[in-house]
Amino acid sequence: MSDQYDKLRALLAELEYPSIYLYKFIVKQDPNKVIDIKRCFSETAEFTERASKNGNYISVSIREMMLSSDAIIDRYKTVGKFENVITL
Repeated sequence: MSDQYDKLRALLAELEYPSIYLYKFIVKQDPNKVIDIKRCFSETAEFTERASKNGNYISVSIREMMLSSDAIIDRYKTVGKFENVITL
């Protein structure tokens, strides 16, 4: 079964686990979306937010200790369900 995460899955297979993984998302200026994204991660994750120059978007970076490539992809799938969130 092939899906949009096959290429990422192959790249993640090269990492050693557990590993700190950096997620990046772009959100249209909506603080509630940022809160929704944060709820998808553990309390120990490190969050960094930065507004775009014109203030239309918020860049959200998250570092979290991950135990497997499947866990990383599961997080992407969860956040991917939100509207107006771009995954990098």
